[in-house]
Amino acid sequence: MTIHIGIIGTGSFARLHASIVNEMEDVVIRGVCGRSLEKAEQIAKDYPQAKAYNELTKMLDNEQIDAAYICVPPFAHGEIEELLVERGIPFFVEKPLSTNIEIPTTILNKIKEKQLLTSVGYHFRYLHGTRKAKELLQDCTIGMAIGYWMGTMPEVSWWRKNETSGGQFVEQTTHIVDLVRYVLGEVEEVRADFAKRMQPAKAEINVSDVGTVTLKMSSGAIVTIHNTCILPIDYQNGLDVYTDRGILRLNQQGLQEVNQDEIRDYSNDSSVSPYEKESQAFIHAVRTSDSSQILSTYEDAWKTQQVAIAANQSAELGQSIKLAK
Repeated sequence: MTIHIGIIGTGSFARLHASIVNEMEDVVIRGVCGRSLEKAEQIAKDYPQAKAYNELTKMLDNEQIDAAYICVPPFAHGEIEELLVERGIPFFVEKPLSTNIEIPTTILNKIKEKQLLTSVGYHFRYLHGTRKAKELLQDCTIGMAIGYWMGTMPEVSWWRKNETSGGQFVEQTTHIVDLVRYVLGEVEEVRADFAKRMQPAKAEINVSDVGTVTLKMSSGAIVTIHNTCILPIDYQNGLDVYTDRGILRLNQQGLQEVNQDEIRDYSNDSSVSPYEKESQAFIHAVRTSDSSQILSTYEDAWKTQQVAIAANQSAELGQSIKLAK
């Protein structure tokens, strides 16, 4: 059975996912859709059976699309997902789900009505170190954790505006929020403080460049997540978990377990990227209806979005936000 794919978006992640699925057996890219037809053509030319479009409806009308990859900026979500749900087309969507919670909530309700297959690109979940951390934490009492995403400000204009990116915590640090939820459980309350510490090089920059968010977990553990885009270089991101057994240091390179007797390192599998693993899980589910390998559905990712948006609200209001269950 050949799976026909539509790629929606023309940025770096659209190119990444297209290159991955193109290497899969019996998977064919049939269409690439972007706001710019020229950019869509630049991607489509690398895939013999793909045609370029600048209107999603036209692509879906003209091509047999069995599943779609949505790789668009945060502000562009909404109509794309609604159209795919309406037509019953399973989709993989890159994070974050939007700049707000209202659009994802509407989409989630439609997904539930259709019982549509979905997957979201929270790739940290597919790392060996993450899987090992979940295993080790089963036998621990978790006291607290510290997450961090420390780097520079991306050059793309939409990233630098709250109204189009949602800010660093929503667009970037969402990965750490999701990692916290995946290994430590659900969040009950959010408190955030954001600030702007550098003079913007351009007047249109309005995102905060430093921030600290405190999460009260359902388990009773306390998590703080720090982020900044003030640095001149990309520095580090990850999660340190402090337990009665010792410390777990988790990042994209792997997991380090520190206790009173020794230090153990669990490296991530470098032969297969987490991006490949998440696509393998999604395509397998499309082909077989077995979704057990998908580690982040739209419904699960909605909860991560809820935490990230609550952080923005908390910083704006200057008060803690309790999450609705």
